[in-house]
Amino acid sequence: MPKNQKTTVQRDGANKTRTATLHDVAVAAGVTIATASRSLTGAYGVHPETRKRVLEAAAGMSYKPNRSARALVTGRSNVIGLIVSDVRNSYFAEVARGAEDAAYAAGRDLLLCNSDLDSERQMRYIDSLLEKRVEGIVMNSVANLSRKEQTYLAESKVPVVLLYGPAGETCFSTVSTDSRRGGELAAECLLRNGHRHLVYLSGPRQHANLSKRVTGFLETVRRLEPEAAVSVVHGTHTLAGGYEMARAFFRKPGHITAIATANDAVAFGVLKAAIEMGVRVPEDISLIGFDDVEVASIVHPPLTTIRQSKYEIGSAAVDIVLRLAAGKDRAPEHRVLGVELIERASVRNIGKPAAANA
Repeated sequence: MPKNQKTTVQRDGANKTRTATLHDVAVAAGVTIATASRSLTGAYGVHPETRKRVLEAAAGMSYKPNRSARALVTGRSNVIGLIVSDVRNSYFAEVARGAEDAAYAAGRDLLLCNSDLDSERQMRYIDSLLEKRVEGIVMNSVANLSRKEQTYLAESKVPVVLLYGPAGETCFSTVSTDSRRGGELAAECLLRNGHRHLVYLSGPRQHANLSKRVTGFLETVRRLEPEAAVSVVHGTHTLAGGYEMARAFFRKPGHITAIATANDAVAFGVLKAAIEMGVRVPEDISLIGFDDVEVASIVHPPLTTIRQSKYEIGSAAVDIVLRLAAGKDRAPEHRVLGVELIERASVRNIGKPAAANA
């Protein structure tokens, strides 16, 4: 077959181009299908001249590998699954971008799934990704995985990286930020600006990562200002959840002068409720978020928040998946990224600062 001629097949008296197969490449190069496959994948043990002949034959007929078929043979699909709570949350959009860029640079595709904070939906996606023979799974779990779920994933032999999974409490690799320190920074900021009557709007009680933020916040308040009044309200850690919690709170705000939130999405919900109910931020109540998503700097007022490296979280998770998938070292890895306070206009100084700032 001439080098640059595409494979064709006769149908109803007309020539119609069909996709070249691995068999076609092998025939054109004069090798077995196994040798053609090994040549195209760069496998060890193929003579350079043979590999060159196969590559030229493949290029001449515009051969494109059938990735599904290859997955059945190699057990690898070159696809990495990413399960997040809700990609509409700009925090997860930035995490996904970091993961996608890292996957693309490594010649992999990223398959995005939204759990919508539904544990059943999350497990359905896990089943689907395993059926697709993904190379690995990165996931922001709705809640701590049960022992049964962990066993199920571990037995699949597919690398799993949990975002914010509790290191030491899981057999999987994790990527997280220093959530406890983030809670400390939020408390220090409010106390430094004179606030002594505080409320923390958090997510579900069983959410390990958000619980660390609450713990850091409460411990810092008790350490720096033991007489300060602070309460924690649990709800859904979304814009809608923040909106509902804030509306209930604004009906009877009491002496509260500042609100800290589990993430920026909750803080945006608070801002929405404040606008509707005539509450001024920061004149009537100060507000601090957590994440520093892109929108945080352009809302009114610009949001004081705790910045975490969202893009780097996604990138690091994929990096770990690729290392584990290579099979050279299957030991779990736990990366913890730092946080920093970003001060904007949503926190007002109302009086004497705390005696200590750290």
